[in-house]
Amino acid sequence: MEWVVEHRPSYSILKVKLNPGERVYAEPGAMVYMSSGVQVETKAHGGIVKSLLRTALAGESFFINTYYAREPGEAWFAPSLPGDISYVELKGDKGLVIQDTSYIAHHGDVNLTTAWRGLRGLIAEGELVWLKAEGKGGVWISSYGAIEEVNLKPGEKVLVDNFHFVAMDDGIKWDVKAFGGVKSFILGGEGFVVEVTGPGRLYVQTRSLSPLIEVISKYLGRRK
Repeated sequence: MEWVVEHRPSYSILKVKLNPGERVYAEPGAMVYMSSGVQVETKAHGGIVKSLLRTALAGESFFINTYYAREPGEAWFAPSLPGDISYVELKGDKGLVIQDTSYIAHHGDVNLTTAWRGLRGLIAEGELVWLKAEGKGGVWISSYGAIEEVNLKPGEKVLVDNFHFVAMDDGIKWDVKAFGGVKSFILGGEGFVVEVTGPGRLYVQTRSLSPLIEVISKYLGRRK
């Protein structure tokens, strides 16, 4: 298997070359192009129960598309939002926790489950769970805007706006914090942030979808 990400970081597309017998799995709706030697099968990845949990809790699609090469061929994938695509290798020792809209595709023996966020997640973003990928292989994640990878040292703490979060190594410690003092929390435009403690990899995106939604909503409201 060979792959390349082109047109990054604003309008990235993932192009995967498959040899006979190789497979790549992708979120429904992500496929842009596939050659005639590649066939697609749609099924509940990881079993019906896990797929139902992933759908109900993480907001991910119930089904995952499997692209299988009968002969040498290609399959191209793109995220729904303008932005970048990054590849994260999974070696089986630790998983990757991903915000639900950032998963695009994976390969290898990778299992998709949900990562419980609890009430902290509900406070920070209105979501109780994230998506978790674990196993041996690799996963491609997407962002709104570019992706920045931050390698945290043991004990190193950083604050991340919850709408800029993309992914992090499973096992990284995190907590929800109010941004600054009372004045900063009310007037600073940040609200709640996520405090992340290393060691591990953290992925953040350079744009937040919420301000764009607010602008579009105001524009649509004026047209009524």
